Amino acid sequence: MNDAVATAATVLQLRGLERRFRSGDSELVVLDGVDLDVRAGEIVGLVGPSGSGKSSLLHAAGLLERPSGGDVEIEGRSAWALNDDQRTAIRRTRIGFVYQFHHLLPEFDALLNVALPAIIAGVPKRRALAAAERLLGVMGLSERVHHQPAQLSGGEQQRVAIARAMVNNPALILADEPTGNLDPDTSTQVFGALSDLVRNEGAAALIATHNLELAKYMDRVMSLEHHKLVRQR
Repeated sequence: MNDAVATAATVLQLRGLERRFRSGDSELVVLDGVDLDVRAGEIVGLVGPSGSGKSSLLHAAGLLERPSGGDVEIEGRSAWALNDDQRTAIRRTRIGFVYQFHHLLPEFDALLNVALPAIIAGVPKRRALAAAERLLGVMGLSERVHHQPAQLSGGEQQRVAIARAMVNNPALILADEPTGNLDPDTSTQVFGALSDLVRNEGAAALIATHNLELAKYMDRVMSLEHHKLVRQR
């Protein structure tokens, strides 16, 4: 962790996070007392085998699922002390999500796909489109802004999805296997673009991946082992 990150504000804080599922008389433990801080400008990798709980951790951190125990703080606010509307506002404006599948709307061009979250959040359309165009330019897609998803390569589609996640200037990016559907060369290019954008925009990022080759882009790598986080690097 560099000095700038070490002194930056904590964006995501997990304390004693638990996720358990009951099935009849048995209980499945997925997360058991997970603690984690992620600071502004920091990229933290999350690794572990399938079924280890990476997605459950991201869903809890993104306020998509209520944990069985523990607390999630976003920018110093305890999320589960807030009401549903307040949590929805945090998800909409302070958290950006990137998934393995880009989920772009096929009937819209790249520009409108990126701008839509800002428009939905109440940003005037002209300003939202300007922000979308800037981010697509940063992602190397200035010549593709009016292309529909079917006219883009897989790597270009995922770059559009990354720009979309950043359009509301979120404090936190959560990514679940963001390059899982890409070939190795494209995966490296897209991940490099994602990490550059996150750092340049000053966001914090927690990124689940199976691709350990991408660890060079990360400040820390955490592994889920026996339902707890263990630092790998």
